[in-house]
Amino acid sequence: RACPHLTVCICVPRRCSLGHVSDLHGSDTTSLPGFENLTMGYNKYLRPYFGGEPVQIAMSLDIASISSISESDMDYTATIYLRQRWTDPRLVFHGNKSFTLDARLVELLWVPDTYIVESKRSFLHDVTVGNRLIRLFSNGTILYALRITTTVACNMDLSKYPMDTQTCRLQLESWGYDENDVIFTWLRGNDSVHGIEKLRLSQYTVERYYTLVSKSQQETGSYPRLILQFELRRNVLYFILETYVPSTLLVMLSWVSFWITLDSVPARTCIGVTTVLSMTTLMIGSRSSLSKTNCFIKAIDVYLGICFSFIFGALVEYAVAHYSSSQKCAAKAPQEGPANELTKEMEEVNITNILNSSIASYKRKISFTSIEISSDNVSCSGLTMKTHEKIKCVLRNKMHRIIGCFTIQNPSNVDHYSKLLFPLFFMLVNVFYWAYYLYF
Repeated sequence: RACPHLTVCICVPRRCSLGHVSDLHGSDTTSLPGFENLTMGYNKYLRPYFGGEPVQIAMSLDIASISSISESDMDYTATIYLRQRWTDPRLVFHGNKSFTLDARLVELLWVPDTYIVESKRSFLHDVTVGNRLIRLFSNGTILYALRITTTVACNMDLSKYPMDTQTCRLQLESWGYDENDVIFTWLRGNDSVHGIEKLRLSQYTVERYYTLVSKSQQETGSYPRLILQFELRRNVLYFILETYVPSTLLVMLSWVSFWITLDSVPARTCIGVTTVLSMTTLMIGSRSSLSKTNCFIKAIDVYLGICFSFIFGALVEYAVAHYSSSQKCAAKAPQEGPANELTKEMEEVNITNILNSSIASYKRKISFTSIEISSDNVSCSGLTMKTHEKIKCVLRNKMHRIIGCFTIQNPSNVDHYSKLLFPLFFMLVNVFYWAYYLYF
C-alpha cells in the first residue's frame, strides 16, 4: 500500500580510523600525527632505526632552582626541566605543523631510557597531572620534556672551608642503550643550559658552568653521557661576621691581662679562664653545623685552633710570671722562727759538714795508699768513685746553668714583652693564613 507521505532517512556512517577522519564526500582529510602509525605496525619496544644507525638524541636543560647544598651529606637538590629531541621516521606525516599531544600518550611511544647519574632521590612532578610534554613535528621529530626534582651527590673538598670553591656535576646517561644504539648530544653546546646563571643561592655564587660530552665505559658496553659541570664559590662574609671576628676579638680580649698587675690574681685569672671557655664554645658551635664532616681539617678549624692557642698562651704567660714573682719574693723574705733555734740549727749543720769533710779527706788518703800499678793500667776503687763524683758534679753544674738560663730575673718584664710579642706574632700568623687559603 502506497503512503502519501513517506520520508526515507538514509544514515551514512562516517568512516573513522585512528589517524584518518573522512566525511561523506571525502573532500577533507586531516592527518592526526602519529595516530595512524601507532595503530598500524608501530612497536614502542623497538627504537627508531632499529638494526641500523644509532638514534641522535639532543638535550637541553633549564635549571629552575637549586634548593639546598648540603656539606654534611655532600649533595645538592635541584629542580630541572629536561628536554629531549630525537627523530622517529615511523611518525612522519604530511604538513608543516607540530602538535602537542596528551602526556599520557608517552606510554604508547618509544622514549630514551635516560637517567641521572649519582642521583640519590628523584621524582617527577605530578600536580595537577604528570609534568610531561610530548610534541610531534611533521618530519617525525619528537620533543619530550620533563620537570624533575633530584638530589645528586657532589664530592666536596672542605679543606678550605669556608673559603672553598666546589665543583658539582649533573650527568645524564643512557641506562640500557649503548653508543651503537643511541648518541647523546647537547642541542646548542653551552647555550643548551639556561637558568643557572640567574640562580641566587644562600651560601654560594655560581662562578661558571660548561657542558661536556663523554662516555661511560661499563662491563656491558660503552654508554653515552652528557655532563653539566658548574663551580660554586662560597660567600665568606657570613663566616667572617659569625666566626672570624668574634674569635679575633676574644684573642684581643685575652691581651688585656698584660696591662693588669701581677698582684691582681682574680682579675687576670678571670679574664684568662673566661676567654678560654668562650673560645671553646665558639669552636664547638662552628663544628656542630658540619657534624658529619669532622674528619676534615678545615680552614676555619685551623684559625680557631690558632686563636685558642694564643688565648691559652696568654693564660699560661700569667701563670709563669706570677710563679716567678712569688719565688723571687720568697727568696728575699726573712726566714721564720726564733733566732736561737736558727743559730743552733746553723751550728749543727756547720759541725756536721766539718765532720763529713774530715772523714771524706781521710778516706781519700787511705785510697791513695792502696793504689796498685801493674804495667800501664791503674785500678783503684777510690779513683773510680772519684770519677763518678766528678761526673755527677759536672752534670749538676750544667743543670743549674740550664735552669739559670730559664730563670726569670725580673718577672715584670714578662708582661712588658708579651704586650709586643703576642700582637706581633698574631698579625704574622694572620698574614700567612689568609695568603695561603685565598691564593694557594
